[in-house]
Amino acid sequence: MSKARRQPTDTPPSDRRTPKYRPSDRFWPYVDLPEEPSDEELALLDPDLREVLLGDASDRPFSVTIVFPPFEGPDFETALELAQRATEYRVTGSGSATRHRVRFLPGEAIRLRTLFELVGSLESCEVLVDDRPVPYARELWLPLIWFLIRR
Repeated sequence: MSKARRQPTDTPPSDRRTPKYRPSDRFWPYVDLPEEPSDEELALLDPDLREVLLGDASDRPFSVTIVFPPFEGPDFETALELAQRATEYRVTGSGSATRHRVRFLPGEAIRLRTLFELVGSLESCEVLVDDRPVPYARELWLPLIWFLIRR
């Protein structure tokens, strides 16, 4: 009795026939992606993650970011208009997890205050300083920014 030789399971079968089906290039969505991320993609990275991945202690200017959900009422349209005129505005999430993320530089203190007056009372409104949640952002940092408003 001879033992049948088995091929190891980690090697492909030695059948060298040509495949009957060849997938089209349109099924491969990653063909044309660049190897390096774009400037827009890098801008969206969390500052801590960017520093770890790229060794980049970026010289981004000081900023205050307000993150708020969509809400009912006439103030929502006004809040969106103010948000779209800010230094940076983007919408993240979908459905009930949708958030509007608005970054302001110190020179835009009056627009920051106006937007915060509209959305600050929302329970899920967040205030970030240099894209990071910090203690007392609402109670300390925002009033310090208000001092930059010239009357």
